[in-house]
Amino acid sequence: MQSSVSRRQFLKSTVFAAGTAVAGTGLANAATNAHEEPLATLIDISRCIGCEECVYACKDANAHKFPEPEKPFPKMVPARVPVEDWSEKRDVTDRLTPYNWLYIQYATGVKDGKEITLTIPRRCMHCQNPPCVKLCPWGAAKQEPNGLSRIDSGICLGGSKCKNVCPWDIPQRQTGVGLYLDILPAFAGNGVMYKCDRCYQKLEKGEQPACIAACPEEVQVIGRRSEIIELARERAKEMDGYLYGLEENGGTHTIYVSPVPFDQLTYNTGKGKPHLNPVKDTMADGSNLALALVIAPVAGAAAALGKFYKHIKEEA
Repeated sequence: MQSSVSRRQFLKSTVFAAGTAVAGTGLANAATNAHEEPLATLIDISRCIGCEECVYACKDANAHKFPEPEKPFPKMVPARVPVEDWSEKRDVTDRLTPYNWLYIQYATGVKDGKEITLTIPRRCMHCQNPPCVKLCPWGAAKQEPNGLSRIDSGICLGGSKCKNVCPWDIPQRQTGVGLYLDILPAFAGNGVMYKCDRCYQKLEKGEQPACIAACPEEVQVIGRRSEIIELARERAKEMDGYLYGLEENGGTHTIYVSPVPFDQLTYNTGKGKPHLNPVKDTMADGSNLALALVIAPVAGAAAALGKFYKHIKEEA
């Protein structure tokens, strides 16, 4: 028992050290160095009290990235594409939106014969092999050396391919904003897709993502993926619990640990409210692999062109 506690304490201190590292070490290195092991986050939902401190910290830290759409919206092209406008509903926190990249999902389950309520922070899972990145035809989504995936709002055309291929339908669209308005101003375009980017600007400085830093219950821990997996297994063993995210979609950089089996949780799903079901490896599918190979050079050229246009616009 003593050895188990010592091991747990060692893991906790090691991973926490990575999470609080200063610039130049730990998180900062992992954020910029391709040779560093990717980062992952452990989310222990047995500790979450649903206070939403993480939700509002996310909003505050990323407010400068939120869309400011131009209105009225011109006609949509193609016409079947619906207008998706969340700009007048920025205070919504009970689902994912372009202005809310993290929300608390309520679930019920049975533990030791008693029904319990669990609160689960939900956001992008940051897959190891993200289909949103590999299958974006415009190269607007990319994966950083530290494993996080993010969408460049200056390049995205809002076609929602990233959402269509995401097993959890995470990215959310805002109409009336983005590059499309510049190159085809007569049309509203499809807007821009938005999702959690793990506060990449903070990670680059060796700081923790805002949701982790703000949590009063230490629900989340960030560190090198191998260390996070080991810690997650220790936590699961302690509570006789269950893990989610290790194998889903070929593995993710977000690992949940729960005292109740995920397939026995009851919760609401729907638009902006992702599930917790088993997920097969999307990019292992032959058609997706072939499509990714075809898209890669086109996406690279499109991204380069988009970045060039963005640079010219910023210089003007």
